[in-house]
Amino acid sequence: MWFVLALIVPALLVILFTRVTYNHYVGTLLTAALLIASYVKGYTDQLYEIAADLASLIVGFLYAKHMVEKQKQS
Repeated sequence: MWFVLALIVPALLVILFTRVTYNHYVGTLLTAALLIASYVKGYTDQLYEIAADLASLIVGFLYAKHMVEKQKQS
């Protein structure tokens, strides 16, 4: 269950923060800050969950970058 959430939630957070700030770098930075805070607090202790979070963060960044570029063309 947690692994599936680790694959989905960071990408959605990047997209949400990008929509709010209109900048995919800021959206990725805010999501990374939330992930790092959860690692420091000890909510995530498995390496495969951290890897899933990072993979989702990268996918979210790439989608948000595409979304911002498409929005600038319009």
